[in-house]
Amino acid sequence: MATPDFVLTLREKVGHDELWLPGVTAVVLRGAEVLLVRRADSGAWTPVTGIVDPGEEPAVAAEREVLEEADVIAHVESLSWVKVIDLVTYDNGDRSRYLDLVFRCSWVSGEPFPADGENTEAAWFSLDALPALSADMSERIKVAVIGAESTRFER
Repeated sequence: MATPDFVLTLREKVGHDELWLPGVTAVVLRGAEVLLVRRADSGAWTPVTGIVDPGEEPAVAAEREVLEEADVIAHVESLSWVKVIDLVTYDNGDRSRYLDLVFRCSWVSGEPFPADGENTEAAWFSLDALPALSADMSERIKVAVIGAESTRFER
């Protein structure tokens, strides 16, 4: 499901006004490989991303999104980066801004495939042979791979 039910309910009340939503990026590593998905809406390769459900722990959301989107079981190791995503305006006029929590995750099991229809492909890529990525997605992967002892906070 591309848009969670709780967001659709909020949209009934606020229309296209800007929503502030918590999001996650799961950078799943298997040795020197990273899990990427190709988004059905834009065709872009990205790590798995998603919205945190109301009351859901963010690390649980990251693991859930990886399972839902790529049929891979992953374990969150650490919070790598906390950042605010620039305002997103969707084709229908909805506006959202996300507090993105980038998690470094380790692969537990499963071979990726596009499990829920949000993506057209899911695959492992060598960290030294990534497909074309946006600068933002490249930075999310880089920060998670470095695996610093402390979380990066934007200021």
